[in-house]
Amino acid sequence: MTTLVTKVPIGFLSLLLIITIATKAAAGNFYQDFEVTWGDNRAKIFNGGQLLTLSLDRASGSGFRSKNEYLFAKLDMQIKLVPGNSAGTVTTYYLSSLGGTHDEIDFEFLGNLSGDPYILHTNVFTQGRGNREQQFYLWFDPTADFHTYSILWNPHNIIFSVDGTPIREFKNLESRGVPFPKNQPMRLYSSLWNADDWATRGGLVKTDWAHAPFTASYRNFNAPPAQSWMGQSLDSTGLARIHWVQKNYMIYNYCTDLKRFPQGPPPECSLA
Repeated sequence: MTTLVTKVPIGFLSLLLIITIATKAAAGNFYQDFEVTWGDNRAKIFNGGQLLTLSLDRASGSGFRSKNEYLFAKLDMQIKLVPGNSAGTVTTYYLSSLGGTHDEIDFEFLGNLSGDPYILHTNVFTQGRGNREQQFYLWFDPTADFHTYSILWNPHNIIFSVDGTPIREFKNLESRGVPFPKNQPMRLYSSLWNADDWATRGGLVKTDWAHAPFTASYRNFNAPPAQSWMGQSLDSTGLARIHWVQKNYMIYNYCTDLKRFPQGPPPECSLA
C-alpha cells in the first residue's frame, strides 16, 4: 500500500456506528436501503427490491436517496445508463450532506447524441466548495449493460472506481491546508433529470423529447463492512491503473486549466 500523507483519528464509537450502518446496508435491497424522493411514479422498484429504474419525461425527472447516513463508506452500485440519444440528460450518483457548507462526492453522467460517448463528470466538495472537476470518457458502452461505479471514502482518501478500476483519487491533505470531508455524514443520492442548458456541448444540443421517457437502471447496491476498507489506499497496481485511465480517457482536469486558475491551480494539484 502507498504511504499515507496524513491519518485522521476516528473514535471507537464512530467506528462502531460506521460498521453497524455499513453492515446493515450490505443486503442491497432497494425497498430496505433507499427511498424515492421525487418524480411521482417515475422511480420504480422491481424484482422484490433487486432492481430500481429512474425515468425522465418532459414533465419531470426522478430520484432516490439512501435511508442511512454514512460517515465514511465504501459504496458500489451497478448502473445501466440511458441508451440511444441521451443528449441533455444527466444521471447522477453521489454522496452529499446538507446545508450551505455541505460536503459532496460526485459521479455525474452527461448524456450525448447516439454514437457519441457519455462524459463521466466527477467532483469533490468540501465545506460548500467544489470546483474540482475531472471528466472522462469510458472504455465501454455504459448503456449496453450494467457496470459497477464505486466510491471509497475513508479518513485518508476518496477513490472513484469503475468496474474495480480506480479513475481518480482525492487525498486527505489537511496537514497541508487542504480541506477534506470528514465531519459531516452524507447520504447516497441518485437522480435522472433534464439539464439541456449545459449538459451536452455546453447546452448547444437540446433534449429530444421524441425519445422520452428516458430510463436508467440500478441493481446490486453493496456497502461492505468498514473493516475491509477503512484503511485502504492505492497500491502500485492501483496507481498504475489511474495513470492508464487518466492518460487515455481523461478529457478535463481542473488542475491543468490555466485559464480558470491564472494564478496557479489549487494546492492539492501539486501536493498530491
